[in-house]
Amino acid sequence: MSEPRSAPTVGQVVLGKRLQDLREKAGFKRDEASKVLRVAPATIRRMETAEVALKVPYVQLLLDAYGITGDELDSFITLTEEANKPGWWQRFHDILPDWFSVHVSLEGAAEMIRAYEPHFVPGLLQTEDYARAVMQTGAVGQADSRQAERHVALRMERQGLLTRRDPPRLWVVMDETVLRRQVGSAEVMRHQVDRLLEAVEMPHITLQISEFSSGHHPGTYGPFVLFRFAVPELPDMVYVEYLTGAVYLDERIEVASHLEAMDRMAAQAATARRTKEILRDFRKEL
Repeated sequence: MSEPRSAPTVGQVVLGKRLQDLREKAGFKRDEASKVLRVAPATIRRMETAEVALKVPYVQLLLDAYGITGDELDSFITLTEEANKPGWWQRFHDILPDWFSVHVSLEGAAEMIRAYEPHFVPGLLQTEDYARAVMQTGAVGQADSRQAERHVALRMERQGLLTRRDPPRLWVVMDETVLRRQVGSAEVMRHQVDRLLEAVEMPHITLQISEFSSGHHPGTYGPFVLFRFAVPELPDMVYVEYLTGAVYLDERIEVASHLEAMDRMAAQAATARRTKEILRDFRKEL
């Protein structure tokens, strides 16, 4: 009937939501739809929530039952086939946990990424040497050097979305602590600051540093990322990472709270122009 897989792609999530919309518009309840496929209602729920891959023959049976025909049916089937193709990051399945596979998929589909980072330079802006130093000292349970290099390679490949033809807008608030806590050698830090100075010149990237002098702010509880998408089926989403995993929040009140915190931090942090000055001054100290 359906095949479980490590983590859904954004395309699968979108199609699942569309399949649910079509069912509801056709007036079918889940138990009624399940009878079309002779499965349990829970299977229909899992298809609609992208917990399992959508198999084309069964999608077609459901669409026929929902009264979808012609070009609309053909288009949905084509999109299903495309969505079921593995994402580029599946090449890193040996080191990529399911919970972060979702992050990479969301990252690639977002039209805006807003991040607060109190500890390290965000992965999308790290140099290779900085990323390697982070992995060597901060990856608990991942001491294997080959695995560490695979993680670095994945991180570098993720950065390709910032130079593609239609890059997302990246807006980062980063604590001054990130600069003051040395990662790797002084040379690694110099190159990393140079990378940040290059990044802030890109029109779709905004970086603000939250200085110590600006005092306490709402984000001191920990790092998080806000994703916003162009497709209406995907709501704004918050990613919160912890030592051995992550959670994804899409409830309206939770997203709104994180968005308000991010807005307040951005208003309190140094402006983009002042941030450039801070980076240049810090570069001279290294």
